[in-house]
Amino acid sequence: MAETRAPSLIARTIDYILGRNTLIGIASFMLLIISGYATWHGMRDFIIGVAAQPTSQGPMLPGGMSVSNDVLVIAVVVALTFLMWLMLRETFGARRHLRERLITFPLYVFLAVWSIGFGYGFWWSLISGEEATRTGLAGLQEDARDASAVISARLDAVRGQLDSVVSWSESQMSREETSGGSCGTPSGAGRGPLYNARRGVRDSITTLRDGMTRSWLEPVRADIEQLKQSAAGLGGSTVEERQRAFEAKASDIRGRARNIAARSNQLGKSTAAEMRALAGAVAVAPGAQGFSCYDPTLAERLRQAAGQAEQPAELKLREAVFNEGPAGVANAVKNLWRNIGAYSASLATYVFTGGRETGGRTDTGEPITGRDLIALLATIGIDLGLLALAIVNPPREPPSIRPSGALTRQINDAINTAVVRAPNASREWVRRHFIHHNKASYFVIPNLYSCDPKNEDESAKALAMNQLAGVLSDLDLVRWPKRGRWWLFQKSELAELKREETLGSDTDLTEIRKKWREEKGLDAKPEDAHGDRPIRNHGLFSKAERALEIAGWSERARNDIEIFRLVDTEGLTPLLMVLNDADRTGAGTPAGPVPQGRAA
Repeated sequence: MAETRAPSLIARTIDYILGRNTLIGIASFMLLIISGYATWHGMRDFIIGVAAQPTSQGPMLPGGMSVSNDVLVIAVVVALTFLMWLMLRETFGARRHLRERLITFPLYVFLAVWSIGFGYGFWWSLISGEEATRTGLAGLQEDARDASAVISARLDAVRGQLDSVVSWSESQMSREETSGGSCGTPSGAGRGPLYNARRGVRDSITTLRDGMTRSWLEPVRADIEQLKQSAAGLGGSTVEERQRAFEAKASDIRGRARNIAARSNQLGKSTAAEMRALAGAVAVAPGAQGFSCYDPTLAERLRQAAGQAEQPAELKLREAVFNEGPAGVANAVKNLWRNIGAYSASLATYVFTGGRETGGRTDTGEPITGRDLIALLATIGIDLGLLALAIVNPPREPPSIRPSGALTRQINDAINTAVVRAPNASREWVRRHFIHHNKASYFVIPNLYSCDPKNEDESAKALAMNQLAGVLSDLDLVRWPKRGRWWLFQKSELAELKREETLGSDTDLTEIRKKWREEKGLDAKPEDAHGDRPIRNHGLFSKAERALEIAGWSERARNDIEIFRLVDTEGLTPLLMVLNDADRTGAGTPAGPVPQGRAA
């Protein structure tokens, strides 16, 4: 047989340092550090980002001292991160009550959501901040150019209508010169008064068109070209400088777009007024006052051009915000809290489709991108790692539950008083009155009346134990067996205990021995003769009688007993704990006054 050698000291040391529990502990500690740092960074930047005037000065303490915001944030994050880890451990720890888990787990979830919220701001700013800033500014420029292009297209349409009006006027003027009759009244060919009226209308429209081109169309096109050239990147070596450059650039783009729209609207109204005036002049019928040249077709075309020219320009510019540094963290955190449902749905879609789809938009209509979800996964992954490690390696030891110091002193005083008053008694003698039966512990004493009155020592002991039972009952450490409820068909505890005494023993081997001998054809041996007698089940009362016999009580005292059930408190019996710890703590010496109790 091969010899099995014990591991060496070095091997045991390496296994201890790099063992499973150690590695899990190191991994948990590392995740806690990352989670705490991300939460602190996100919370700190959020406070700075939403502040109108960022400052490091914190609240004033009594005495004129102040604490910086950084110190306060660090203290809060450390405390809440530790509390989150503690609640997670308590949730999955061994032998925790369900009511405790129902308290600790929701608290852990709340703190985890708090950590994820601020941690997301940190990771998002780190992953997407600069890209989001460039994208937002480019989107603003694109919206401004699109709005300007719409204005320019409308101007081209107005100019095209004016060109059509000019062409119509020139064709009617040629008609008046060659054949006449173009102004709604009979006239001959030639350049007479009606021809001159036609030429005047033509010249007015041409002047209007040329003026619109110089004062309206060309300046708008020049502004649009300047917008196209304003797409240069942001400068600045620090976040503050880049933020100032971004705000200046965004303000310039918005200002130019608004100027284009305002100029277009103002010039459109004045041009439309001139067109309607010309339309009114050529709409005067022959014979009416102010008649010069009647042309309803030209009047209708002028009115259509006027309606086109006076349409107001509408600007729809998307929101462009600076998303680097504290400002980006603050924006990310606010977006997450406002759109938590959309982010959750998009994250589920993103995970189930393998990153191919995100499928979600914020309340402002902005799409939720893959960068947003990667940042969310980064911060959720840390808390999921902590959760997995707590489930894999939960605390194995149950929580330490011990009676309070006051209760311990009361129990010791009661026991010591009984020992003093009972002749030849000791703390060990008191222990002999405690027995266990069917998942419960009991305190057994003889009935005071059943003791032999001629035996003064036994009578004194019975009186001392009776008084001890009264004090323990007043302290709610022991109770009398419960009575039954006939309307619920429930038996009392005493009746059930009596019934157990009438049954046969579950571990009686009499029938088994007898059957085995019959099968083997054997006669009963002398040493097996006792096996022919069935054994009665010895329940609590039998155990109590034997315990009193061991404690030295007389047969008369053992014939009438009293039984008290020990009360469990949070999974322990304080009375037995005090008795077991007495020798170790030195509490076995009788001392102290008589405990105050019902039977004292």
